Amino acid sequence: MSMATLINPAIPSSPSRRFSIPLTNPNSHFVKAPSLLRCVRKNGEINGLSRTPPPMDNGGEDDAETSLEESSNVELESKNNEIWRLFKEAQQNILYLNKQRVKAVDELNKAKREKQLLLNKIEQLEKENKRVSGKDNLVVCWELLLWIDSMVLGGMVSTEEASKLRRMVIDSKVSLVDVFSGLLQQRDAELLTELRHFSEGSKRKGYHVIHICTEMEPLISVGPLAPYITGLSRALQRKGHLVEVILPKYASLDLDEVQGLREIEADSYSFFNGQLHGNRIWTGVVRGIGVTFIQPLYFSSFFNRDGIYEHPDDFERFTYFSRASLDYIAKSGKQPDVLHLHNWETAIVGPLFWDIFAKQGLGNTRILLTCQGFDSQCLDEPDKLALCGLDPGRLHRPDRFQDTTKTHLVNILKGGVVYSNKVIVMSSMHSKGRIIHSMSHGLEPTLTMHKEKLLVAPYGFDNSTWDPSTDKFLPVNYSTENMRGKYACKVALQQQAGIATHASSILVGCIISEVSGFDLEKLKAVVRNATREGAQFVFLGNGSVSTTYRALRSFQEAVEDSNVKFFYNYDEALSHLVFAGSDIILCHSFHDPLLQVPLKALRYGAAPVSEASGDNHLRYSSDHDHEITRFSQFMRSTFGVMSLSQALDEMKNNPSTWKTKILNAMKKDFSWDSECYETHVSAYTAVKSL
Repeated sequence: MSMATLINPAIPSSPSRRFSIPLTNPNSHFVKAPSLLRCVRKNGEINGLSRTPPPMDNGGEDDAETSLEESSNVELESKNNEIWRLFKEAQQNILYLNKQRVKAVDELNKAKREKQLLLNKIEQLEKENKRVSGKDNLVVCWELLLWIDSMVLGGMVSTEEASKLRRMVIDSKVSLVDVFSGLLQQRDAELLTELRHFSEGSKRKGYHVIHICTEMEPLISVGPLAPYITGLSRALQRKGHLVEVILPKYASLDLDEVQGLREIEADSYSFFNGQLHGNRIWTGVVRGIGVTFIQPLYFSSFFNRDGIYEHPDDFERFTYFSRASLDYIAKSGKQPDVLHLHNWETAIVGPLFWDIFAKQGLGNTRILLTCQGFDSQCLDEPDKLALCGLDPGRLHRPDRFQDTTKTHLVNILKGGVVYSNKVIVMSSMHSKGRIIHSMSHGLEPTLTMHKEKLLVAPYGFDNSTWDPSTDKFLPVNYSTENMRGKYACKVALQQQAGIATHASSILVGCIISEVSGFDLEKLKAVVRNATREGAQFVFLGNGSVSTTYRALRSFQEAVEDSNVKFFYNYDEALSHLVFAGSDIILCHSFHDPLLQVPLKALRYGAAPVSEASGDNHLRYSSDHDHEITRFSQFMRSTFGVMSLSQALDEMKNNPSTWKTKILNAMKKDFSWDSECYETHVSAYTAVKSL
């Protein structure tokens, strides 16, 4: 140690020396400074570092020993002082680093908050801009098409001219916004003049499809039909097809999402019970899709009720709507390629079309029926078919409408199958053979006879909203190229749930909208076994459903584990975080058309695992294994036959294999734009070739 350091301990030593001395407790070796140290000036006054001469005596050897001891004590004290100084410096460095870390975390959180505020502001501005003036090309296209419909009903243009004008608008790739957005508020005659002079531009090819249905998200949603209608329609339009929807004008419709809602000021009548009845026709655009609403005047109570299904007069209500939809299509001069019907509620359009409307300028149109399932078929008295203009005597036959078991009744869904050119059964997991033989609810003879008509299509999901690389609800985005954000989302979910943030813990998420499908006793056993293996659980329920709330409360009391957290009220942002932060998503079934939990889990890098020991839907006999969806094939080869215990074991014992499975799953496209779209376009192509 240098003399300068001894004189002035505040002078720092070199960095290498500073951190090479072990940080021990200096108090354990403190030695009092010897009194022999003095600062003496040249004139004998105290000024410099010196040693006062010891008194002279005859003990020379004692003096030498004393001097040596004093020198040793000085050196020891200097070392202790240096150690203590370095210890304090290390403490200060640690405090400084901690402060910097806290500051960095605060800045990161501030940046995240500012980012979210900015995204919210942008979204708000975009909505405001669209509301005020910023209509996109698709919205303007549909406003023009719906305006043409009103001109036909009002008698301003003929059905022939309307057909040409529609095709011109549909086929054009010229920006309709630039040409017509400023003209849509002008008088009808001026707009018609401009439209007649409009240049076709380059043309595009695609099918014109009209859905006649009873639900559509976000306007009215009860079951899987609503998200299917919107998801498929948007996918079709993204690929160049023109899709519109006809709905009843329920009193409970959520009309906030409808752009340009207006009533067509023209008479519209439909036949029912022997006479014509007036309807109000409303039009608008919903998420880029043209929508027409039919509102009965005389039968005004048909759609002004709580709940849209399970009323005693459901046959009359939906038969009236089906006939009114066809009357509107025919009068407006529309000539769609395909009329797309859904479930028994609009299945009667099939025989109505072929017996009455195909001769009214719709000879080139074909019929496609989609069934979400066969559990609801509508059996009624044959004479009621006459209400909409059908002949009961001609249709009440075994090969047409007559029910197979209750032969004195007609089966509306059966008649829809018979009178459709193609039938699509929506099922992500079930094979065509299993649907016909085990899930037809008495329609097996009819489905077997029309087997060549049948196609199986999987459900999809909205991959623009559910995408971890762009999801605005996530604290950190991630993708297959960079999965670091996945761990950050896991930590965020653990923190929000108040459970330990251990990197090695396996986090299992579970989203429950209804408890009716879950075996809660079995689920309790599954959870207890998994927590003993170190797994953590986050349950997200739907507090608005009282039965779900009570069941989850009871479930929580029975489990009583700090590693199991329950959120009772559904929250959109939290649901995204559950998918992103979970390693595994516990599913009641892989056939989930409403919540689409397995599909979203795969997209977010969470393995969908059945609550039971493998999903029984995947364990068919070999003769039923043909004609299944690609999603079903994928699940059979990956996560589909795993129990939760098996999944936990593979994650722990074969992490590299598990990671490869997860990344491969994330790269799969199971959205509406993929297999679901392809199956429907294949069906449209097939029926148009007939």
